[in-house]
Amino acid sequence: MENTKRVVVALGHSALGYTTTQQWDAVHYTAKYLADLMEAGCQLTITHSNGPQVSMIHKAMTELHRIYIDYSPAPMCVCSAMSQGYAGYDIQNALKAELLSRGNTTPVSTILTQVSVDPYDEAFYAPSKKIGRYMSKEDAENETKKGNYVVEEEGKGYLRVVATPKPLEILELDSIRLLADNGQAVICCGGGGIPVIVQDEALQGASAVIEKDDIAGKLASDLKSDVLLILTSVPNVFLNFGAPNQEPISSMKVEEAKKYIADGQFGATDMLPKIQAAITYLKSNPAGRVLITTAENATAAIEGKAGTLITA
Repeated sequence: MENTKRVVVALGHSALGYTTTQQWDAVHYTAKYLADLMEAGCQLTITHSNGPQVSMIHKAMTELHRIYIDYSPAPMCVCSAMSQGYAGYDIQNALKAELLSRGNTTPVSTILTQVSVDPYDEAFYAPSKKIGRYMSKEDAENETKKGNYVVEEEGKGYLRVVATPKPLEILELDSIRLLADNGQAVICCGGGGIPVIVQDEALQGASAVIEKDDIAGKLASDLKSDVLLILTSVPNVFLNFGAPNQEPISSMKVEEAKKYIADGQFGATDMLPKIQAAITYLKSNPAGRVLITTAENATAAIEGKAGTLITA
């Protein structure tokens, strides 16, 4: 393992798709580029988004309760666990099959991962993450009576919103590290991890979702990885994104990134969380590198030929 680059890979929505069939096709496509990274000498610890997946599961469980009253709707922490298993299963199988087709027998494992959060995190007082199906006004009022938060989108209906607290501790970190140290490919912390609140010896599931970029930064920090590789739908981070004077950034320092944030250069729900995750990682691992690019450019980015490089 001495010459192996330890890389935490964060997969975005484009690597998984939005439906069961899209996900199956997407993970097999993405697996080719993950296998390329492994052949280039990288040990991969992989985390992934789960927004569409957890919403689909939440909708399904809610509708099951509506049709069959004996079935209770699943809490968000359970939906998150289901999405981890579902997405992890597809990624694990696709990557293992791709590796075997190349004669590579590296084990691939998925770890159901819990992440502790602070019950007094400010996010619990101002939930903002929209999930699930559109509801009628009557259904929305029932959700509110249960103590849940709901917002209205004009012309579409009502949506439940949940908190997005910051991750405190990855509870299965020792297991993840053990597998990574032995050269395995590890899939973990899917969808930000299952948010739990530590209560004495018990772990209480939280009605929340941890942002995938937040957990990617923490996972890379805790593992002291050489590289945090964030795969997204664009080949580079851009200045003036979407404008006629759009300009790709090939590299930047943390202080430059902070200036761009202050200037409002990064979208609040897309690129900004990725840049913040990069800063979190580099603060605790100043010798590390952060790369942001597409799956297709992943190996080239590791070799310094593509993507956006962020360093301390």
